[in-house]
Amino acid sequence: MFNFDSIINRRGTNSYKWDYGLNKNNKDILPLWVADMDFEAPIEVIEAIKSRASHGIYGYTFRPDSYYNAIISWFKDYHDTEIKKEWIVPIPGVVPGIAFAIQAFTNPGDKIIIQPPVYRPFYEVINELGRSINPNPLINKNGYYEMDFENLERIIDKRTRMLILCSPHNPVGRVWKKEELERLEEICSKKGILVVSDEIHADIIYKPNKHYVLTSLSEKFHNNIIVLTAPSKTFNIAGLQIGNAFIPNKDLRSKFKSIVHSQHLSMSNIFGIVAAEAAYKYGKNWLINLLNYLKNNAEYVKKNLESNSEVKTQIPEGTFLMWLDFRKYNFDIHNTLLQNGLWLNEGKEFGKEGIGFERMNIATSITIIKKALEIILKVTK
Repeated sequence: MFNFDSIINRRGTNSYKWDYGLNKNNKDILPLWVADMDFEAPIEVIEAIKSRASHGIYGYTFRPDSYYNAIISWFKDYHDTEIKKEWIVPIPGVVPGIAFAIQAFTNPGDKIIIQPPVYRPFYEVINELGRSINPNPLINKNGYYEMDFENLERIIDKRTRMLILCSPHNPVGRVWKKEELERLEEICSKKGILVVSDEIHADIIYKPNKHYVLTSLSEKFHNNIIVLTAPSKTFNIAGLQIGNAFIPNKDLRSKFKSIVHSQHLSMSNIFGIVAAEAAYKYGKNWLINLLNYLKNNAEYVKKNLESNSEVKTQIPEGTFLMWLDFRKYNFDIHNTLLQNGLWLNEGKEFGKEGIGFERMNIATSITIIKKALEIILKVTK
């Protein structure tokens, strides 16, 4: 039913991953950088978009109750957590949601904690809005990363207002344990730090790991939590620009909404609404099969790299991204890979803690994965 082995030609579709940047002038470069998948969305999503498109009128559209019900049902069924309708604030995407939160709850010059190596737009949105980055680097224990709670308590000062959590973590692939999240929340709640949790990869979890939506922790933390979600990574519909914030606290929700409304970004793409609802209603079986495929890809990458090179990596607990450690090599690995036809994300994009690493997107056909590994093994032999 699900042919993830199929290679679908994405060139010539204005794909950011396949047609932009280096690929614009060099079609021979294999791009495994941008975090979208090379798989078709679930057929129910495709058919829902086709059905809506066939109507022929694409005017202003609101979100029906069925949209909210689909979200609530998905999180109850898939994550065993209750999301109340009134908590849900639609947003264009997770990164815009981070920007809204920063504008609503901090002032220029305030400090915001991030935990590098971490998703590059965290740096960008903080800097662009005139706030200051307060880094709390993760601890790397032989490729397994943990939060540094002792340092976190040390670096919080009177100008620190917010912590942006990446859960699951991009790029290192950690799925935070419940006790880790509770300890984080205890510290931030005690210190009056608002936690904004980017949970865009929340559905891409490999057993036996379990993702805990931040709102599923004790209600005592609800006064300093904003959870940002989207179906975009899960169902490969990032181009439809759709997402949601879950905000249990009424006052926080009101302030957040006021920023969204002030920028006139309350209305979403008509097809994003349709696709999100269909994905949450009908996409579970597709996702289960996808996760099996991605896990096999991850295992294949790890086995082949560690058997044939000094590149180290871990099978991620979540996400479809692998964090490859090239620090045994004393040459410019990123540009060497580019020169040999493979485009990964350079580790330093995620902070200085990423120097010597590369991020690899494994959400593609195993045939393409094999080609990428041939290039990596060629340059590291």
